Amino acid sequence: MTVVAPNPPRIRERGATVTLSLARIPTTQHLARGALLTLAALLLGLTAQLVVVSHLEYRAAQHGAFDALRANLALGTAPVAQTDQDGKLLAPGTPLALIDIPSLHVREVVLEGTDSRVLADGPGHRRDTPMPGQAGTSVLMGRAAAYGGPFGHLAQLRAGDPLTVTTGQGKVSYRVTDVRRAGDPAPATLAAGKGRLVLVTATGASYLPAGVLRVDAEQVSATVESPPAVIQSGTLPDSEQPMAAGTGVPWPLVMWLQALALVSIAAVWAWHRWGRHQTWIVFLPVVAVVGLQVGGQVTQLLPNLL
Repeated sequence: MTVVAPNPPRIRERGATVTLSLARIPTTQHLARGALLTLAALLLGLTAQLVVVSHLEYRAAQHGAFDALRANLALGTAPVAQTDQDGKLLAPGTPLALIDIPSLHVREVVLEGTDSRVLADGPGHRRDTPMPGQAGTSVLMGRAAAYGGPFGHLAQLRAGDPLTVTTGQGKVSYRVTDVRRAGDPAPATLAAGKGRLVLVTATGASYLPAGVLRVDAEQVSATVESPPAVIQSGTLPDSEQPMAAGTGVPWPLVMWLQALALVSIAAVWAWHRWGRHQTWIVFLPVVAVVGLQVGGQVTQLLPNLL
């Protein structure tokens, strides 16, 4: 008579079952899942930063800049030169003017400087050009889509459209004369004592800049006093040129990428250790926050007119 041995008992302990499951999953599969989670968090964080979060940050920055500029105008301490009252160069991001383009419903505070960080908070004044209202050609640069996209509709301007700029020297009036793209002829040389304003942004689809757009506007009001220039034309660093990206080693980005990688590894481990639902509850907010931080740092490396 043949006796059939009974089936071995199943291991019911939760910890033992999980241990056996983990043993059957190759290490490469764990690494692949962690890499996919990291990539997904990076892409989603960058998209959310550009499309949603950057606009909220821009509005907050503009509110702060407007309050500071209004106070300085009231006190008569608003900047009117490349240097402050102590003779030091204006710090990048210093509020110095208010531009108003009625036909586009644009009313934004202009900041000093044109690198990627400054243009995240508002249109920027190119530091090696005169202040608006002074004799010569003043250049203002602004983003086309991200961070509020204040200059995103400049292509809609037409010859004759008015605009004004308010500085510490008063309100200056301009009238658009031309909208230029790459290859279009530059305007004629200014006569002595005359003023011109050039607005610069990116062309192309939203968030996909393809070139540089320039709007020329002739000053129709009287020019104001022009203090001596400290920063000579053509001496700005590459980071302040149109379509320039951030320069230097992005150490904050490196640190946040490391944090994202560690969070991804921990999430993959928790998925198998705790289960799907517990992992989503614990790690979804963490991954979202770290992904947004990474996205914010990445945007500083993108073209400053984006």
